[in-house]
Amino acid sequence: MRPDPIVAGLLVGYAADLVLGDPRRWHPVAGFGTLATALERRTYAPRRTRGILHEALLVGGVTVAGGYAARMRPHLPVVALATWTVLGGRSLTREASAMHDLLVREDLAGARVQIRHLVGRDSSQLTPAELARACVESVAENGADAVVSPLFWGAIAGVPGLVGYRAVNTLDAMIGHRSQRYREFGWAAARLDDVANWAPARLTVLSIALATGSPARARQVVHVVRRDAPAHPSPNAGPVESAFAAALGRRLGGRSTYRGVPEDRGTLGDGPDVGVDDIGAAIRLHHRTATIALALVVGARVVSRAAARGIRRRS
Repeated sequence: MRPDPIVAGLLVGYAADLVLGDPRRWHPVAGFGTLATALERRTYAPRRTRGILHEALLVGGVTVAGGYAARMRPHLPVVALATWTVLGGRSLTREASAMHDLLVREDLAGARVQIRHLVGRDSSQLTPAELARACVESVAENGADAVVSPLFWGAIAGVPGLVGYRAVNTLDAMIGHRSQRYREFGWAAARLDDVANWAPARLTVLSIALATGSPARARQVVHVVRRDAPAHPSPNAGPVESAFAAALGRRLGGRSTYRGVPEDRGTLGDGPDVGVDDIGAAIRLHHRTATIALALVVGARVVSRAAARGIRRRS
C-alpha cells in the first residue's frame, strides 16, 4: 500500500517549518497580501456585500489554484511545500524568544516595539508584566491559527485546504478588525475566519489538555475553558487562551487597548499573572501542543481512509 501523500507532505512540511521557518524572500503569503491590497482598491465600499465579493474572489481564487496544484505529480512535494509555506510556528516562537530576551535585558522600549510583531494592541504604555502577558497570549492564539488550523484543513482537503485556510486567516488579519473603514467591508472576513477556526480551536484545547501529561491537569484545563472562555470576545481565542492559562497555571486575559479602544477579555485561569519566565514555558507548551495536534489530524486521516477502503471492499 502506497503512503498517503497528504499525510507524508504534512509531516515533511511541518518538519521544514520547525527547521527552516518562513521563506526569507518571495513569501507567497506576502504576495497574497499585496494582491489583496491591490484588489481592495477596486472592490472597497463600506458595505457587507462588497466585503463578501472581495472575500469570495480571493479565497475562491486561491482555493481553485490550490486544487490545480494538487493535480501535479509527484503529489507529496507539492503538499510539503504548501504546508511549509502556510505554517508559521517557527516564526512565532522566534518572535516570542526575542521578546523574552528584551525583557530579560530590561529593554522596555525595544520590547514595546517587538511586541507589535505579535499582537495588535497598543503597546506604548505596556509594563513588563503586560508585555509578557501579551506575548504568552499571542503564542497561544497564533499557535492555533498559524499551526493547528492549517494542519487541520490540510488533513481534510490537502493543498486546497492549506492555501484556502491561509487566505481566510490573512484576510481576517488585514480587514477583519472593527475599524471605521472595515466595520462593514471586513465583516465577511471576520466571520469566515471564526467559522474556519472553530473546530481547530477545539482541537487545540484537546491538544493542550493532552500536553499537560496528567489526567488531573487535563481535567483542570477543560474546567477552566468551560468557565472562563465565554468571557472572551473571540469564540476561538477564548478557549485556546483559557486552556493555555490553565496548563501553565497562570492567569491571562484582562483589559487591553486596540486602536485607542479598551477591550475587556475576561479573566482566564486561576494562577498568578504571567511573568517573563513564563514566555519560555509557553513556547515549550506550544511545541508539545502542535506536535500532538499533528499526530491527531494525521492519525484521524489514516484511520478514516482505512475505514473507507474497508467499506469499499465489502460493497
